[in-house]
Amino acid sequence: MSEDDRAVARERVIESMEQSAEVYGLSRSAGRIYGVLYFSEEPLSIPELVDETGYAKSTISNVTRKLTRIGLIHRRSSEGGGRRVQYTAEREIWFILQDVFQQYVQREIQTTLRTTQRAQAQLPDDSETETERIEELRETYEDLQEIVTLASDFTAAELRDALESSDR
Repeated sequence: MSEDDRAVARERVIESMEQSAEVYGLSRSAGRIYGVLYFSEEPLSIPELVDETGYAKSTISNVTRKLTRIGLIHRRSSEGGGRRVQYTAEREIWFILQDVFQQYVQREIQTTLRTTQRAQAQLPDDSETETERIEELRETYEDLQEIVTLASDFTAAELRDALESSDR
């Protein structure tokens, strides 16, 4: 595989990370910065991230602060005790997904469950169709909540083992 082929493959993955970031309520720039750090062999400083991404220093600074706060990247001092801060990506993707499940998906599930419960309570007694549909939706979200809880509590290997043993 040529260096150009590697660069194209890397760029495709980083673009996918940009799109994924938007799905989880982050900016595309957060996805790109995370992607650049993910593929970097060495920790990168803000000026290096500016060079790699083309974003303004202020954008890099704001995004790295947010990504650090949510655990997607880690901040560290430069080697030799220098003042320049460097960043590395969290590469344990399952850890990141568990955090996303807990922070974002779980919150959305709980909001929907509360809304369906309120809606059911407000429906008149003769609203059989609406009651059934809301009940189906509530049950689906309760199942989803259980799945998210399991995904948040176990490692990927533990979940895979449980699924494989249940297939037998």
